[in-house]
Amino acid sequence: LVQESVDAGMRVTPAYPVGDLAAPPGDVGRHAYRVVQEGLTNARKHAPRSAVALTVDGGPGEGLTVEVRNALPAERAAVAIPGAGAGLAGLDERVALAGGRVQHGRTDEGDYRLSAWLPWSA
Repeated sequence: LVQESVDAGMRVTPAYPVGDLAAPPGDVGRHAYRVVQEGLTNARKHAPRSAVALTVDGGPGEGLTVEVRNALPAERAAVAIPGAGAGLAGLDERVALAGGRVQHGRTDEGDYRLSAWLPWSA
């Protein structure tokens, strides 16, 4: 997913402090993938020239944290961007049903941050 975004011209810097992320159970991995997908899609649509920082960290017993962060553009796009606008609402619901939590919005530093925590059993 990250490589596809880079190939499409996005500037994505991934960080995986946990090392091998092949270990999360399938459902945790699928939910994390969806968080990353939504974050990268929103950055591409709403801040197309901004660099994106992606961090995925955690482990069994502590949970998995996914964060997608990008600078907000100085001004809004002149043309409306197509889409249903339900991506974050759907993501909120998906993560809540998995027992996790999501936060998204403007940071004090002027970035946009999408962060999710997903439970990962020991």
